[in-house]
Amino acid sequence: MVKKKIDENEIITEEISFESKIEEAKKYLDKLIDPEITLSGSVEAYKKGMEEIEIAQKLLDNAKLEYEEIISKDQF
Repeated sequence: MVKKKIDENEIITEEISFESKIEEAKKYLDKLIDPEITLSGSVEAYKKGMEEIEIAQKLLDNAKLEYEEIISKDQF
């Protein structure tokens, strides 16, 4: 979960899911496949796509840690 500050008085909370980050990464991949994309556009799409993948990987790693903790508690 991420909190985003809109202005001085308003903060919204946004749920971040692994699936949503993968979908966002796919959108950037689609942009990279477009033959009309410029060099600067492709560099920007690559950077943003990689950011989405990094966040997705962190979410996956956290889920794995949670799972391992649950399993280790059940074994004792």
